[in-house]
Amino acid sequence: MGKTLTEKILDDHLVEGDLEPGEEIGIEIDQVLTQDTTGTLVWLQFEALGLDEVQSELAAQYCDHQTYQFDFKNTDDHRFLRSAAGTYGAYFSRPGNGICHNVHRENFAAPGKTLLGSDSHTPTPGGIGELAIGSGGLDVAVAMGGGAYYIEMPEIVQVRLEGELPGWATAKDIILEMLRRLSVKGGVGKIFEYSGPGVETLSAPERMTITNMGTELGATTSLFPTDERTEEYLERVGRGDEFVELQPDDDAEYHDSLTVDLSELEPLVAKPSMPDNVVPVREAAGTEVDQVIIGSCTNGAYEDILPAAKMLEGRSIDLSTEMIVAPGSKKASEMLAREGWTAELMAAGVNFSEATCGACIGIGHVPGSDSASVRTFNRNFEGRSGIEEDNVYLCSPEVAAATALTGEITDPRDLETDTDAPGYELPGAYEGAENDIITPDDSIDDGLIKGPNIGDVPLKDPLGAHLEGPTLLKMDDNITTDHIIPATQDILMYRSNIPKLSEFTLSRVDETFADRALDSNGGFLVAGENYGQGSSREHAALCPMFLGVEGVLAQSFARIHRANLFNFGLLPLEITEDDYERINMGDNIEIVDDVAEAVRSGQEEFTFRVNSDWEGTGTLDASEREREILAAGGKLSYVKQQHDEGGAAPADD
Repeated sequence: MGKTLTEKILDDHLVEGDLEPGEEIGIEIDQVLTQDTTGTLVWLQFEALGLDEVQSELAAQYCDHQTYQFDFKNTDDHRFLRSAAGTYGAYFSRPGNGICHNVHRENFAAPGKTLLGSDSHTPTPGGIGELAIGSGGLDVAVAMGGGAYYIEMPEIVQVRLEGELPGWATAKDIILEMLRRLSVKGGVGKIFEYSGPGVETLSAPERMTITNMGTELGATTSLFPTDERTEEYLERVGRGDEFVELQPDDDAEYHDSLTVDLSELEPLVAKPSMPDNVVPVREAAGTEVDQVIIGSCTNGAYEDILPAAKMLEGRSIDLSTEMIVAPGSKKASEMLAREGWTAELMAAGVNFSEATCGACIGIGHVPGSDSASVRTFNRNFEGRSGIEEDNVYLCSPEVAAATALTGEITDPRDLETDTDAPGYELPGAYEGAENDIITPDDSIDDGLIKGPNIGDVPLKDPLGAHLEGPTLLKMDDNITTDHIIPATQDILMYRSNIPKLSEFTLSRVDETFADRALDSNGGFLVAGENYGQGSSREHAALCPMFLGVEGVLAQSFARIHRANLFNFGLLPLEITEDDYERINMGDNIEIVDDVAEAVRSGQEEFTFRVNSDWEGTGTLDASEREREILAAGGKLSYVKQQHDEGGAAPADD
């Protein structure tokens, strides 16, 4: 039996386990990346592990989320990150240089490599054949120290692309179509591997739009084969020598497959407030729009902005609509400026933003109250834009430009003026200044610089025999990490200060939660399906742990958050829908079993008693390694314990 492309790359990097779905595997990581909102903890954890220098082939630290530096806390974080990169041997991308995924694909991503990143959209370079996975920061710290990354082997699903995109349909519409079909839960436990004749019709950047937003399916990652289009892209970014041809075997077997006929696609839009709420643009047409933004790691590249610039050339945006362009990298900004497109956009009434994640996480360009915002981003979770009860739509740059021209959601095929589709065009070369990345050899720091807002990483005690406490909060389905720890600028600045950051835990669900959790001296969270979807931020597990939460009872967990719960010693139990319905907020929950012993022994079913009135069953789906981590009180404690006892060194975890 032949191998899929995913299996080939995994097999080349496999250090433990078998490539069977559901089995835990350990893989060697070639490259790691982290960004400024997760990176501070990554480096503090790297320091706490007692590691001296980066052991992975390459490590890159980006400053992209909080580049506006609202006060000294943000600036101190960036100075600390620069000093950590210099001290331990990582590349450092300065604030304003661009979004980690865009800058990484321009400078470092390579076919056949493995990449682990503390950001959920790390799978972006899957579009050029790199197996890239998002994870919690502690997993990145261990991988950066040379340790294997452990994950439950996903199912591999073939996505066969046929035909060719017509006129105004784009790569963004391909991934929106996937979300329309499969939902935000449709990719959990899966890797999507793209194939078929339609692949060769897509450029590498178009493929990376798809792999970037594949995260919203809940997928572990997404992957494309490599070909002439891949080689062409690598040559244009100046790294043609890194091209490797990668294809699945002709007789490769997949666990499932689906087909997307590109020729049947039309412009699509995700309505508020979930990326899978997808309809044809014409069904949402006529909705008045106050704001349009083109940018983000999904559609902020030079080749994403150029079609919109061509559509707006010689025209003016609607007077009732504000339009912003936020390039994904400074290089994209520079190239657009040198070619005159920045001037054309400004003449049309467009404002330019620094190359930053910014508005995507509610930092800057927050929509007005009772208004609609159309964005080329990857997420439109309620409140993520920086204002509660927002109305954010997701679409392609072409739909965004058409909407800006009319002031209402508009299918570009329906513009009053006869406009041809601008097409998708790569530059002859990606050229721009290179002085915003500080290499390890050029480092200006040889020691950590910690400002007063940068604290230590708290540790949890080992798991005890008895867990009991109140139901501190009962939540619905699809609770995101934005709900658990918001990313707005007034909160984001405390990412290095866990005691302060914890005050905002679940404040978007219940503003009294943090105080109640501290006062209760223990307790549980109860949630519906897909708990913890969204970003990779490990703070969403760390802060509840700091507040005394002992465990989470949910109908199902998102992949990265589930791993983060283990990493910080919180017991994740899956419960049935019936038991979920019976539990009420304030109910006392007692785990009947000797918890520590049951976890260590491999017990899967745990009995919990509610108010001494009735009993339910929670399931712990965990490998032996995950059980050891949980029993130790989390991964940091586990690795330190292994080292102190003379076992495996941290880098060998």
